[in-house]
Amino acid sequence: MAGIALSATAADRIKAVVATEPPGAGLRVAVEGGGCSGFQYDIAVAAFPGPDDHIVERDGARLFVDPVSLPFLLGSEVDWVDELIGASFKVRNPNAKSSCGCGVSFSI
Repeated sequence: MAGIALSATAADRIKAVVATEPPGAGLRVAVEGGGCSGFQYDIAVAAFPGPDDHIVERDGARLFVDPVSLPFLLGSEVDWVDELIGASFKVRNPNAKSSCGCGVSFSI
């Protein structure tokens, strides 16, 4: 089973976001129940990884995923997209069977 990928643009954005955080900080991506499709992504800055977190590193950027969320995210890519309607982190998840229009909620 494939791991989790971090795009170069996401890595650059993570480094910019955590620049004022303590050394070793990163971005946490979690999967939670809820949203209009059953599951939703929770993306936030984290000062440090949890003791059991899976850590993805690229070009000095760090992404943390808790062990409960990890199976839902295997094979995914976290990217940073800057579009006319706004800029945000996007999770391209091959495990998601459907998603809603907001792009944050999905079903398995």
